Amino acid sequence: MTVTRTPGVPAIDEGSLISTNPASGEEVGRFPVASPDHLTVAVARARDAAAWWAGLEFAGRRRRLLAYRSLLANRIDELAELMHREGGKPTADALVEAIAAVDHIAWAAQHARKVLGRRRVSSSLLLKEHTSYLEYLPLGVVGVIGPWNYPVLTPMGSIAYALAAGNAVVFKPSEYTPAVGQWLVDRFAEVVPEQPVLQIVHGMGDVGAALCRSGVDKIAFTGSTATGKKVMAAAAESLTPVLLECGGKDSMIVAADADLDAAAAACVWGGLTNAGQTCVGIERVYVADAVYDDFLGRVVSRAAKLQVGADAGADIGPITMPSQIDVIRRHIEDALTRGGRAVLGGAEAVRPPFVSPTILVDVPEDAAAVQEETFGPTLTITRVRDADEAVRLTNGTGYGLGGAVFAKSGGVDLARRIRSGMTSVNSALTFAGMPSLPFGGVGGSGFGRIHGEDGLREFTRPKAIVKRRGPTVLAAMTFDRTEKTMAQIVKVVRLVHGRSHQNS
Repeated sequence: MTVTRTPGVPAIDEGSLISTNPASGEEVGRFPVASPDHLTVAVARARDAAAWWAGLEFAGRRRRLLAYRSLLANRIDELAELMHREGGKPTADALVEAIAAVDHIAWAAQHARKVLGRRRVSSSLLLKEHTSYLEYLPLGVVGVIGPWNYPVLTPMGSIAYALAAGNAVVFKPSEYTPAVGQWLVDRFAEVVPEQPVLQIVHGMGDVGAALCRSGVDKIAFTGSTATGKKVMAAAAESLTPVLLECGGKDSMIVAADADLDAAAAACVWGGLTNAGQTCVGIERVYVADAVYDDFLGRVVSRAAKLQVGADAGADIGPITMPSQIDVIRRHIEDALTRGGRAVLGGAEAVRPPFVSPTILVDVPEDAAAVQEETFGPTLTITRVRDADEAVRLTNGTGYGLGGAVFAKSGGVDLARRIRSGMTSVNSALTFAGMPSLPFGGVGGSGFGRIHGEDGLREFTRPKAIVKRRGPTVLAAMTFDRTEKTMAQIVKVVRLVHGRSHQNS
């Protein structure tokens, strides 16, 4: 029987976590809440499974992960429909997210051996008779705490890479999207039925906190900066390392020579896709004075055409987490009170559970809408003298996750000057879809990386091995050394390192 509840608000009833659609309140599913004992058992089972999984070596894991990739690709419509029902995400957005996740699984599986496998590295001057080896070994059990806004792509950026590296994973999905998380874990069990290599635990924040203290070998967390600090504090009790992918306040810089139509299209997409509920979404736009009015008109024209609603074909769906609506409302009202203007939307755009696109101009730089993460379909667009001023203002928050630059010349140089982990030039959000690139931020946006080679290494420990392959050449590291030996060593060092090479 379908039970209608408060839309989008997770509830616990008789030991079960109840998930509902954020627009209609329709029940999506019920999932057992993990008790402390259940969590202890899950980690212990994962420990045994990790040994088996690591024993498959790269080739065995690659084969199974690629099979998982294929299963998801063939059932991607089913996954997208579930993402729409549980999170309100329009189907097109859900498909884009799922496709990107499939691509990441494939990349991690196909590149793990090359990135992590044993290889020889160069030896030192004093130890030429030794061979040096480096490899990256799995940590064991990784705890992954996922978000609700991208319930497939974001956790899979940790899960797939941790699995490819040889770890077992205990996954705690957001309490707002437990059905999507359960679906992903169940599909993996179809491909890997032998051992519980990927397990799931459900619950509210207290279950996530317990996972941090459960004895896992690393925690990968995605969520708010405030919660990230709590995760780090809990993990510090046992010196459990953490990877934190936290909030952002990403900007777009539009230089005077930018392709304005392309910039406007990317701005609307980057700021308003997924109802603005994107950690790397564009929230601030700095536009060179010479093209400001033209650019603003193009953005408003595009954003005004977007359809807002609960149906699968809408451009913008509901706000998934109801409490976020209060944040969005506060940011809009504060901006207007402090002299800002809404050239599209405004206070009346907030109609729970929906928020219509809102474009704000003339907003002071110290306003909440500029300094704090809004996580809604709003944009502040600010006129600046030039790109240099835009870079300075972009770097004026405590966040440093992603960003975008539009310029026909000098775009890469501008991107390098932005204090962030990632920047797109003449596009928006595209770095998230590049499996070969690391994803993560600096400052209040967290630390550590998922995706790419760095993402694989994030879930390993480097292992260095030195093996003697011949007799000692220069006996420096022994008490048997003589003055003559040391004189020879000094002579060699001066020959190799003592000359000045100013142009090298």
